[in-house]
Amino acid sequence: MRRITDESINAFLSNQNFNKSNTRVIVSKNKTELLLFGNLIAVQRPTGLYINNAGWRTNTTKERLNGLPNVRIQQITGKWWLNGVEWDGKLIKIK
Repeated sequence: MRRITDESINAFLSNQNFNKSNTRVIVSKNKTELLLFGNLIAVQRPTGLYINNAGWRTNTTKERLNGLPNVRIQQITGKWWLNGVEWDGKLIKIK
């Protein structure tokens, strides 16, 4: 895992603002957001953790999301798989 991924995920999980290079964590009253190139890719709310790929199937997006707990994204023959299930990249709650 790259250092920026480690730092940003630690900030996200600790509900701390973070801004470095292409990755940002924004903490507000009822949510913590993880943004990559300005695109929301993860949000932590009182109801749980939600992720999406914001329409970008890039290695960087995959790496940031894989830094989160209970998230394992693999690419097999051009398709993304989330925790062993084919995933279209749309918003989903992580259990």
